[in-house]
Amino acid sequence: MNDKIKLESSTTKQDDSAGKKKSTTEKMIDDVVKNIKEMQVDLENKISEYGKKVPSKLNIDLIESRETITVKTDLPGVKKEDINIELAESNLTISAKFEEKIEVEDVNYLRKERKYGEALRSVNLPAHVIVEESSANFENGVLTINLPKAKKKKFNVEID
Repeated sequence: MNDKIKLESSTTKQDDSAGKKKSTTEKMIDDVVKNIKEMQVDLENKISEYGKKVPSKLNIDLIESRETITVKTDLPGVKKEDINIELAESNLTISAKFEEKIEVEDVNYLRKERKYGEALRSVNLPAHVIVEESSANFENGVLTINLPKAKKKKFNVEID
């Protein structure tokens, strides 16, 4: 304990912004905290930049009736030709390209939250569908995919 008292008394005191005297140790801790806060801001910016490059997951509505499965997803600002639908008997994959349109050059964005790039969603369907009879409609930024369910085939198995 005496060593601690000696250490504090031997350090030089400096005035802080409130006019109080700060020891060299306190000033060093303040500098470390300031540096950590700056690094935190840099890290948040890097994560934000990384998030812009990662494909987003499309949000969907998956609706099932007796005869069909309907999938809906919002794709605002996407062109019909930038949408791709891949369908297997029990799996659906939708991908879309969101293009960035730069309207004004040489500006400083205060907030830029809209994402650009490719978005992708793959979902296992709750039933097998008839791929050849499936249809899709894209109107007012909403993609609607209608998938007629395949009839379940029943087989009788003979017992030996």
